[in-house]
Amino acid sequence: MTEVRVETPSGKGAADENFPVGSFLLPKHLRPHVAIFYDFARAIDDVADDPVASAEEKIDRLNAFEAALIGAPGAMAIPKADRLRESLKELGVTPKHGQDLISAFRQDAVKTRYETWDELIDYCDRSAAPVGRYLLDIHGEDPADYVYSDALCNALQVINHLQDCADDKAELDRVYIPQGWMREYGTGDADLDKGELTPALRAVLDKCLIGTEELLLEARKLPPTLKSKRLAAESAVIVRIAIKLTRYLRERDPIATRVELKKHEFLFCGILGTVGSLLGRY
Repeated sequence: MTEVRVETPSGKGAADENFPVGSFLLPKHLRPHVAIFYDFARAIDDVADDPVASAEEKIDRLNAFEAALIGAPGAMAIPKADRLRESLKELGVTPKHGQDLISAFRQDAVKTRYETWDELIDYCDRSAAPVGRYLLDIHGEDPADYVYSDALCNALQVINHLQDCADDKAELDRVYIPQGWMREYGTGDADLDKGELTPALRAVLDKCLIGTEELLLEARKLPPTLKSKRLAAESAVIVRIAIKLTRYLRERDPIATRVELKKHEFLFCGILGTVGSLLGRY
């Protein structure tokens, strides 16, 4: 493979996420491993979002990340992938979760529209769900609980898409709102450029939020199934954050203003989720 500029850091970090990344709620010995996984995920996401690289260049870089992650013969050294490979080896966890993320970001390099909700969820199954599956694996949880962590991670991904719907269109020419629903309600991509929601686009976002709420009904089953009390508390906090963001997206216009939680609201969700998990109230 010819030499390429592999990483293209965006400057985004854990503080920019909607949910806690490797917070104090997780076991202390696992937090460095979670940070390594996050750094890898952030790096490959930044490659997919590189505003100047061609689709071919992005895919070449992502292929290089995958080769380094699995230790393929002749793979170039990529520190973030190399550290994750060693971390996974130490923990006895499959690299598949990282490979699934790479698959999703390869798709981002060439696919900019989604026709149906199911098509969007298939993307989320690879761009978001692997994070929850990784966390369950490193805590020794039952893979049968993937169904609940998938629902939570996919809900968070859709929430993020709705928060960023105008910016994604303007900066990346990506629209993660189902095109079929937009046509059904008489709206289209151009309405994302109008500075505020039109009534038709509001109706489409509300339909996406119905799907998100259905995912969150499944996600609420995750904390009580977990053996790790710390992971259960972390999951309960994230579920509360997701529920609150979903409510705000119903009440507010994500095109006109950034829909997000304030610091005290994050703290409140953290307290309620942690205390609730300790009391067995989810």
